[in-house]
Parts: sequence; structure tokens; C-alpha cells
Amino acid sequence: MLVNADFSRRVIITPADYRWIASPQGGIERMMLDRLGGERARATSMVRYAPDSRFPLHEHPGGEEVFVLSGIFSEGRHHYPSGWYLRNPPGSSHQPYSVSGAIIFVKLWQMPPADRELVRVDTNDRTTWQRHNRRTICPLFSSDTEQVSLHRLPPGDPLFDGEVSTAEVLVLAGSVTAGLLSYKRGTWIRLPAGEYPEFSAGESGVLFYLKTGHLTEAGLKG
Repeated sequence: MLVNADFSRRVIITPADYRWIASPQGGIERMMLDRLGGERARATSMVRYAPDSRFPLHEHPGGEEVFVLSGIFSEGRHHYPSGWYLRNPPGSSHQPYSVSGAIIFVKLWQMPPADRELVRVDTNDRTTWQRHNRRTICPLFSSDTEQVSLHRLPPGDPLFDGEVSTAEVLVLAGSVTAGLLSYKRGTWIRLPAGEYPEFSAGESGVLFYLKTGHLTEAGLKG
């Protein structure tokens, strides 16, 4: 299966575009954002857990990156409410579930085999944030091939200061504008390398997830 598989092209998906598809596991649905492959795929998705739904114990040979958007996502005795960032490296395994229901943003099979770092960041903790001029940033992960962070911008400020070496944006609160268009919470934007001065924070500012560098040739090879 190929979904938005040409990484040289701009992709913008808004909540109005969401089409939830049942997964093989009962009570769990997916909104596919990009995908290369079948059930074992390089994939970026929204995943929606109904209350009291769960996956059986399984491994992630290519790693898994998770950001909890709503509800509570659980692994064993560990419970992660909205705002938590999780990174499970290649070769890790877990048995995820949600008692109350949850929606998570998930990236699969997008880590190099040598990555062994388990990451857990509570972005609700103010001490994880840093001020950079007018924006505040919560660093989540950084390597030679990717940088992951949350950014909070005041109204009108540009998302990017200059050229980007590929970027992936998920709007978490507020909005992003591009010309006359406005993209609100839940919008996913994937941009190839280039300059994007048209993207700026909306009238109430914006909070967004940002991943850069990972869609270059080196990043895609892993």
C-alpha cells in the first residue's frame, strides 16, 4: 500500500480529510497519513483507541514514535495522558492499551537499526520548555538525521526562519496560516526541502509538533 509515498511533494491533511479505517485489532482505528507497505509498513498515522481496547504483545523491529493527542495511552503499568512523547527503539516490544480511550500520533519503521534510546518526555512539565526569542521550544529528540520538538509561537510569527531540510508539522493548538488559508488543530503538513515563508502562526498563536531532517536521502535510508 502506498499513501502519500512521494516525499518530494508537499502534503497537507486537515481534520476534514480524516477517514478512519478499522485496524485488524478490534476497537482500534487508523487515519493513514503516509505509508509504504502493508501491515508491516513505514507509516505515519493517527491511531484511535476506543475505551478498553488493546493490542496484543508485539515487537517494533523498525521502532515506534508516539505523541499522545488525547485520552490516556498505556503500556503495562505506565499511563501516558495527552502531551506525552514516547520513543520505542528498534527491537523493543510492548502491549499498548487504553482504558478511557485515546488518540495518538504514531510513526513506525522510521528509526535506524542502531538507535537504542528509549525516550519519555512529559511536555506538560514546564521545565522541559526553553525560550528562544519569541518562541518557546520543548526538545524531544535529536540525532544526526532528525530533530523532534514542540514549538509555541505568538500570532503572526513565521514557522521557519529560513530554508528547511524537510519538515513535518502537526498542529496541536491554535492555527497555522499560509496566505489566505488557515489550518487548525489536527492538520498534518509534510514539506520537502525548501523555503516556506508563507507559513506563520494564526491569530491566536500556535502550538505544533515539528520533525525536521528525516525525509532527506540520508534520513529515508535510516
